[in-house]
Amino acid sequence: MPEKTYKLIELVGVSDRGVDQAVKNAIARATKTVRNLDWFEVTEIRGVIESNKVTRFQVTLKVGFRILDDKELGKD
Repeated sequence: MPEKTYKLIELVGVSDRGVDQAVKNAIARATKTVRNLDWFEVTEIRGVIESNKVTRFQVTLKVGFRILDDKELGKD
């Protein structure tokens, strides 16, 4: 298995539909500007209560993206 190096970033996803959707929203947005996303870890879950109902979910994620090696960069 080739050696890999990762960089961690922290994201916060928000949704009024649930925790799962908040995670998907954060990852979908990150893929527009960050390449090689490989994994995530949920570190916090929060919510907003309005009029005695949960109205929004907020999820903090650690996301790992792979740093390209010299071969992948074309620098053999």
